[in-house]
Amino acid sequence: FYHMDLYGSKERFDIFPEELSGREDRSLGDTRRESVLSSEKVQCSQEIGYDMEKEVAELAKMYGLDEDKEKELELLGGRVEMESRWPPARTKKAGSQGSTNNASKSSTSVKDQSQSTKQQGLPGEASQDEDQSKTRADDEVESNIWSREGLSSGGMSDEWNSQAVSEEQEEEEEEEVANVFCSTCKIPIRAFDKLFGEHKDHEVTQLPNALESEKEEIHKNMCKLEEQIAQMENVASHLEEIFLTVEENFGRQEQNFEVHYNDAVQVLAQKYEEQLEALGEEKRQKLEALYEQLVSSGKLLDTCKELTDKTHELFLENDKAEFMKKYIFFPCNYRLEEFLKQEVNLELSTLPDFEERVIDFSEVEQLMNSINAIPAPCAPVINPQAPNAATGTSLRVCWGLFSDDTVEGYQLCYKPVSNERHSGEQAEHTLKVKETYCTITNLLPNTQYEFWVSALNASGISPPSERAVYVTAPSPPIIKSKKIRSCENAALVCWESGDINPVDSYTVELYKLTDEQNDDTITESIVGIPNCEVLIHLQPTQRYHICVRAQNLGGSSERSEPVLIHTTGTCFYLNEDTAHPLLAILDDGFTISCDELENPECDLPVYDNSFTRCIAILGSLIPFPGKHYWEVEVEEDTEYRTGVAFENTPRHGHLGANNSSWCMRHIITPSRHKYEFLHSGMTPDIRITIPPTRIGILLDYENCRLSFFNADIAQHLYTFNSRFQHYVHPCFALETPGILRIRTGITTPPWTAL
Repeated sequence: FYHMDLYGSKERFDIFPEELSGREDRSLGDTRRESVLSSEKVQCSQEIGYDMEKEVAELAKMYGLDEDKEKELELLGGRVEMESRWPPARTKKAGSQGSTNNASKSSTSVKDQSQSTKQQGLPGEASQDEDQSKTRADDEVESNIWSREGLSSGGMSDEWNSQAVSEEQEEEEEEEVANVFCSTCKIPIRAFDKLFGEHKDHEVTQLPNALESEKEEIHKNMCKLEEQIAQMENVASHLEEIFLTVEENFGRQEQNFEVHYNDAVQVLAQKYEEQLEALGEEKRQKLEALYEQLVSSGKLLDTCKELTDKTHELFLENDKAEFMKKYIFFPCNYRLEEFLKQEVNLELSTLPDFEERVIDFSEVEQLMNSINAIPAPCAPVINPQAPNAATGTSLRVCWGLFSDDTVEGYQLCYKPVSNERHSGEQAEHTLKVKETYCTITNLLPNTQYEFWVSALNASGISPPSERAVYVTAPSPPIIKSKKIRSCENAALVCWESGDINPVDSYTVELYKLTDEQNDDTITESIVGIPNCEVLIHLQPTQRYHICVRAQNLGGSSERSEPVLIHTTGTCFYLNEDTAHPLLAILDDGFTISCDELENPECDLPVYDNSFTRCIAILGSLIPFPGKHYWEVEVEEDTEYRTGVAFENTPRHGHLGANNSSWCMRHIITPSRHKYEFLHSGMTPDIRITIPPTRIGILLDYENCRLSFFNADIAQHLYTFNSRFQHYVHPCFALETPGILRIRTGITTPPWTAL
């Protein structure tokens, strides 16, 4: 709001020109009615104010606030402020009433200011001219009008003040209601009511705490409701399943009842037919017996009649002589005697009564009793073998029963699968289990077994399932340590399977060893190797443990025994299959010796791959590109040959005498030690003054060189320049009794660089 000095002045009219013009248009009658109403409202407001003061005094006395005068003054001051405060405009009508009230206050203030000015006799008033007097007179007329309007507006202002006081009191009461929460009555109350009201002895708590507690309780209840909803949904789902199961069981029971009923009817019909047939057979027998007896009786009756007639005729004869003659010679007399001698059976051959036949209903009763019994289960379904679910000696077999039949247990049968013709001779094994899985132990590695399973209950055993073939994991492979070849950056590892049956693949595991750590941390794994050898790329000057595993559908085998590989230089072994019969390999595997040379071409056994003429042996193939270095220790009085040769070098010739071998030869002549570097039987003329006792051999595939060195003095002896079309074998030979020692795994010396 604007400052009160602006109301009722000329500046105020400049600020509110529209309100002034609107109020000038109002009639004097309306103004009088408003003044009367305002006077009544002022009186009413005064009565309200009196009642409020009285109520405050009573409250102060009741709550002990009369001793604290400051609290009382604050209450009274709050009332005065509330009465003087202008309520905010809530509607358009309330806004217009507020404007009228402001106008009345401004006119009253202007009138008071003019009276005080006249009483004090302010200077400058006598010097005003007539125009100013006229203006003042106009202002007084207008002020009188505004004063009359102010009566009505003042009454309206008092009304709004009383309304504001009551509304704020209600708001304060509402705010006080939300202070605390009565736990006994479960309702929010004022803190004042806890101290002096009916909730004095009740247990209360702070409203925020009560709110949090109630929210937490509501949250727990919601969680419980959600759990109950989930449980009810599960129950409903289970009921649906039970409903479907009931329908299915009803269908099965109905079908079972129908089958048993048909079986019982069939049994009854069969027994009826059997009894009827037996009764008919008995009837036929009786009738035949009676018929035969009837025929026999008829024949006897005819004979009796005939004899009776003859005898009667004889009896009527009157002539005595004739009677006697006929009687003696009468033929019927003989027949009569014979007939009378016969015993006539007058009893019935059979009785007319039939044997009482009773149908045996025991089988029918058994069938009827089995209607309510549990039917025999259906055949289970055995699962195919899961990968990596077997070991070398055990298998885990799983199956399922895709029906709701009652099952008390299972019968698992298995036997080894044989490729032989008489596979039926394999022994079958049977196990009784309760679960739908079983682990079978004490089996053979890498062996196929055939499994089938049947379900059991009180009614019997189900048909067997389809047969499934499982296979155990392989045995660990066996690494051929004497066939391993390596160099500074690679190794060729060979092994053999520990099983008779083939495996799917192999896995090679590398363990890099250090001085600080010798654990089994796998550095690298090579998987899916189809054959029993692999070429592995390694790092120079390192040590590795290498193991091999075999793989099949059943799983992986255990690790093989590890082998240690050094990548400090080229390593190879001597191939015993190529050794001459007179050549011996000592226990270290790298020393060869020959004790005798008597007729090396005599009656010695000849092997397919061994040398027959030259007392020689080949080392393992060196299948790695690059440079390879090894040394041979010799004695000065030993004649020998050493170098390299192809795999197909002739076994019946000498090393160096053909185009498939390159070698250095040492022979002793009466005058000196002679050294030859032979290839295709040819050698250059080279004289070596210092006989080497340690010969270094450098094979360089990339530069197509084969170099020989005196390793004792780092002296280069000779180099063959030849393009090796294939990988070569180291070769060694003795021409006199002696010993050669081969050293491998040596780092290539720097002085070998040409």
